[in-house]
Parts: sequence; C-alpha cells; structure tokens
Amino acid sequence: MIPDSVMIRNAAREASSQIARRPIKEGQKLVSSGLIDSLSVLKLISLLEKKLNVSIPPDTLQPEDFDDLDLIVETVERVAKPAA
Repeated sequence: MIPDSVMIRNAAREASSQIARRPIKEGQKLVSSGLIDSLSVLKLISLLEKKLNVSIPPDTLQPEDFDDLDLIVETVERVAKPAA
C-alpha cells in the first residue's frame, strides 16, 4: 500500500532537509536552485524508499521531478510501488 500524501510530504521534507543540511520550506526549489544536485536526488530517492517502504524506479525520472515538495509528492504517488 502506498502511503498517503501527508506521509509522503513529511518524509520528503525530512529527507530533503537531511540531504540539504537545512530546513526545507513549502515551495522551496531544491534542484533548480542548486540546493541539491542530481546525485543527491538519487540519495533522496533511496531515503524516501526506506522511510515510506516503497520502491521508486529511477529509470524514468528526471531531477526536476524532485524540485520541490509538491513535485516529490506527485512523483512518489505516480511511480511508487509497495516494497517487496
């Protein structure tokens, strides 16, 4: 079962704050602002998978899919599958 959007948003805020090493605010750009780079997006995906117990296939994703909390929630809801 995929977590709801509130759980995804909380996990995304926590994971992106951990990677950026600073609190992340609503609407704050992550990738396009340079706060996190494309390699950090892979770390973000890994953290989200662990926190949410889901599998997120990175092969069809772009760094822009993780540019802010809203996009992260949309992306996870769209592509995540329950972890095996």
